[in-house]
Amino acid sequence: MKISVQELMAGSGVTFGTSGARGLASAMTDFVCYAYSRGFLQYLEARGELRGPAGKAVAVAGDLRPSTGRVMEAVSRAVEDLGFEAVCCGRIPSPAVALFGLERTLPAIMVTGSHIPDDRNGIKFNKTSGEILKEDEQGMAGQTVEIDERLFDAAGSFERKAHAERPVSTEAGERYVARYLDFFERGALAGLRVGVYQHSAVGRDALTRILSGLGAETVPLARSDKFIPVDTEAIRAEDAELARQWAREGRFDAIVSTDGDSDRPLVSDERGLWLRGDVAGILCARFLGADTVCTPVSCNTALEKCGWFKEIRRTRIGSPYVIAAMLEASASGAERVVGYEANGGFLLNSDIEQGGRKLRALPTRDAAIVILSLLLLARRLGKRVSELSASLPARFTASDRLKNFPTERSREILARFDSGLQEADRRAIEQVLGRLCGRVARVDRTDGVRVTFANDEILHLRPSGNAPEFRCYSEAETDARARELTAGALEILARLEPCPR
Repeated sequence: MKISVQELMAGSGVTFGTSGARGLASAMTDFVCYAYSRGFLQYLEARGELRGPAGKAVAVAGDLRPSTGRVMEAVSRAVEDLGFEAVCCGRIPSPAVALFGLERTLPAIMVTGSHIPDDRNGIKFNKTSGEILKEDEQGMAGQTVEIDERLFDAAGSFERKAHAERPVSTEAGERYVARYLDFFERGALAGLRVGVYQHSAVGRDALTRILSGLGAETVPLARSDKFIPVDTEAIRAEDAELARQWAREGRFDAIVSTDGDSDRPLVSDERGLWLRGDVAGILCARFLGADTVCTPVSCNTALEKCGWFKEIRRTRIGSPYVIAAMLEASASGAERVVGYEANGGFLLNSDIEQGGRKLRALPTRDAAIVILSLLLLARRLGKRVSELSASLPARFTASDRLKNFPTERSREILARFDSGLQEADRRAIEQVLGRLCGRVARVDRTDGVRVTFANDEILHLRPSGNAPEFRCYSEAETDARARELTAGALEILARLEPCPR
């Protein structure tokens, strides 16, 4: 049979976009995952990135959620049925398999739902040159794949089950750990006591090895065999309380963690207070000596106010937009180009050289570089982690989301603020949100609706790009006020009646 990826998107409930294919694990049948993977590889062949030489390989890895092994098998079979070798890299971080693909010049596929609950999953696709960009999404969506229906039963499961587990290559995971142990000086973190909140993060052991290898005393915390959906952009109340408790009991210099696929970091100070991802991104960029920083419009404006960087490029939300901006910056002559997102994921578009050693560019989200940079910056400046964030201009951000919120309803809310008439839109925003922030000063529609009020407070509203959620980002002069804004705005929006037509 022949099926287009567009048909697959419409009929399966597994959508395709910025983070690859994502959906309920029950909807991500063997057939759906196989078809998406064939579409990706077929697209690369059409571009000339896969010419089919003997031994041509595709790296496949995954996170620790329960459905991941089955999806990895479907991906691997798609690779092999097209005549290529599936290199099973095991359960390793997303940046580790992406790095392996870049270094070996081969495509890399990561099975992960990132931070979303374990009843969902996803597939991230990396070309030989790195992450897929927006034009690649369109190219993949336009593919039509031919599939032998005899491979699957009526429910979309393989008729023939795998007889044995695939052999796992440890090379990708080892190279990721070596990336940092070979670049930073051994003993660089000696004397630091670091708690590692392991939960179900796939990179928990790799991160512990890196920190210990650089001399830190590491203490594992709350390792879990059950998947825990830790979202670094909307930190759960229980994770905030855990960090404060551990800090009281453990006398840590910092507590660190990542999300499920370990491409987004969590870093707390010595008091157990988690740093916002966009604050951590600014500090990481400073440590790395960046001249150009690319980041979404939703991130903290302390980036501009600190005055540390030669050029700042603001983008839409999503790593493909950040990567596109980084590529443009490098092409225009910038020498040390980095990017980060509000979730803390940090992207390195330039090689970093130090003491005769080189840290290769890794233009995909990575957590380890942020964690190491903050610890080393604090050491370089003779400060505690809490003092690093205190050195920034007093701009605080908060974010949260309405879960299980239909995307159509999110779009309807934004539509009431987008009549095409500037003054009418300001009145509409003030009617709904004015009691929180007062008068509207300006509106930015780079991605969703980002409103700066006359008191310099900011509310930014947009539907999630990969889940049925409505996200709200806020910025204010105090942490308490930013949290108050986010909670207040979401409460108002959850009760908002449909706009009269």
